[in-house]
Amino acid sequence: MTVIDPDTQANWVPEAEEQDESEDMPLSLRLSIADTLTLGNATCGFMAVYFTTTGILIPHLQGSQETGMARHSAATAVILMLLAAIFDLCDGLVARKLRSSPMGAELDNLSDLISFGLAPAYFVLVYGMVADDAHQRVAAVAAIVVLLAVVLRLARFSCVTMKDGMFQGMPSPFGALTVVSIVLLELPFIPTLLAVIGVAWLMVSRVEYPKPRGILAVAMLSWIVGAMGMLAAWAFDAPGGQLLLQTGCALQVVLGAVIPLFATARRVNTFRGNRREARAAQLP
Repeated sequence: MTVIDPDTQANWVPEAEEQDESEDMPLSLRLSIADTLTLGNATCGFMAVYFTTTGILIPHLQGSQETGMARHSAATAVILMLLAAIFDLCDGLVARKLRSSPMGAELDNLSDLISFGLAPAYFVLVYGMVADDAHQRVAAVAAIVVLLAVVLRLARFSCVTMKDGMFQGMPSPFGALTVVSIVLLELPFIPTLLAVIGVAWLMVSRVEYPKPRGILAVAMLSWIVGAMGMLAAWAFDAPGGQLLLQTGCALQVVLGAVIPLFATARRVNTFRGNRREARAAQLP
């Protein structure tokens, strides 16, 4: 009901009929705490691309010989990817404890595509442009392979239902950090290229990886924080910083190679156990 105020001749709507604008907002457009963390993930991925461009690529194109700036920018870009991984880890934990909006899954996939698809692929591309022994066009192909692997992995994640607690294929955050670690090891171009393509294959493979929950989530978080410290020590040229960086990158690559071996061995043992049980059940 609308009433005319005799003093102001203005329309007045009773409080009972007033509606809060937030109540008019569709449920699908309301952001939860988990969604905010997911957007932080996307922001970190974009800023990683920014620092890779402004601190590494542009100075190289301008003929700058300042290696310290490139080292700082590379470290900053990788730290931002690590921070994106922390956001990705936390938004899942928060969503399970509290709630997630109806568009939470889509936001998560889009953010992961930026931080763990575009950012590491672009890092590989720039590596192919600035490294002395690299080939730009071949590195561009490897970068595209990484990007498409993440796209396919995220699309399959949305369509395939896995048993609880497991991923199919290397998770994109783990894959992105492994790709970047391979580049930072500064190996010869061909081994670097083959290792990057191998990681891309693992992301679209059927190898099962455990989801980071409980103790595993704490261990992953601790590893990420430690990796940030190694990168900071390398960026500021601290004593032993180069050795710390190489050690951390090597451990990341070793983990990327060892986990599939353990997963495959577990599947083989499970298959053999099922066959033995089936044969025992057929015996009279």
